[in-house]
Parts: sequence; structure tokens; C-alpha cells
Amino acid sequence: MTVKHASAETSEADVEALEKEIALLTARLNAARRTASGREVPDYPLWTLGGEVRLSSLFGNADRLLAIHNMGQGCRYCTLWADGINGLLPHLESAMAVALLSRDDPETQRRFANSRGWRFRLASHRGGEYIREQSAYPDHDNAPGAVVYERQGGRILRRNAVAFGPGDMFCPAWNFLAMAGLGVESWTPQFSYWQRPETLDDGGRNVLGA
Repeated sequence: MTVKHASAETSEADVEALEKEIALLTARLNAARRTASGREVPDYPLWTLGGEVRLSSLFGNADRLLAIHNMGQGCRYCTLWADGINGLLPHLESAMAVALLSRDDPETQRRFANSRGWRFRLASHRGGEYIREQSAYPDHDNAPGAVVYERQGGRILRRNAVAFGPGDMFCPAWNFLAMAGLGVESWTPQFSYWQRPETLDDGGRNVLGA
């Protein structure tokens, strides 16, 4: 099939054809992911509110670990991804362990997670060896994405990794925005969408940030 570039003249049939092609390619991609052999990685040190831990400790009793690479409280895009994944957390944790890793120190991580209502297990990589070697963006000390690790005996295997970026398939908000004709150039996530009206019916006292 020849892919047509989107334009003002794109028809509904063109969109449907592209959706079918993407579905087929996604099925092929996921089949390849399932058979990925993986490669062994070190048992990296990480940091939590309880002190230094190892990557292996984040598995708990599970054989697989989804490590979400978050850029920290300063990134609105990473916050958008984590907000969405947080809603799926119970489903994901029925299949594997899940942890959110960022460069922020553990106290900052916990404070920000509480403000967002996140339920992730948290650990800090401090922008060190772990993220430089495990990021889907090579040699970056602070980049978004995710890695799935598998534990086999005393070994940790990196099975699959992905980079996060505006418009990707790991944040459903982008797809709904695209259906409305909005893209990464016209929409930017915010930490809060509430705007103070001129008159508050509750009396307007004790408004944070006012």
C-alpha cells in the first residue's frame, strides 16, 4: 500500500486505510517484541526514601519489571505520560512489577507523586550510570521512555525499550487530540488547567497561588 501524506483533502477512506495499515504493523511489532531475546544488564544502584537499593529489588516477587523513565517534576510531557499510566497501574501490576524512575531526589519524587495522586513505586537514578546506559536515547542523563526487564535466576535481561515523545502511542491523549485536528504544535500539556474566574462562588479564600 502507498501511504498518502495527510492534507486538507484527506478523505475518510484514506484515514481508515492508514488505520488498518498501522494496526497490521503494530501487530507485527508486538510479535517481534514478544520474541526478543534480551541482553543482560548490571544490577544498577538506585535510591529511594529508604536509602540505596538495587534494580533487582524493584522486581519484588515478579519476573518482569516495567521501568518508566520520567524526566521529573520539571517536565509537563512526562507528567502527562505518568498521569495516564497511573490509571492503568493495577492492570499492569497484575502482569509485572512497575516502577517510575527519575533524576529527582527521592523526597522530591514522593512530594510530586503525592500531588498528582500517583501510586507508582519510585526510585531515583540521579542522572547517573543507569539512565545513561539504559535510556532509549543513548548517553542521555535525563530522557523519557520505558524499559521492560526480565529476571532469569540471578540475571537481569533488558527485553524491550521505547523512547517517549509527543504524539507517540504510549499516551492516548495524543490520538484523541489528533482526531480533533490538534497536534503537538498546537497543544502543550500543563500541570493544571484550572483558571481562576473573576468571581468565586465559594468566597475566594485560601486559593493556592493567588
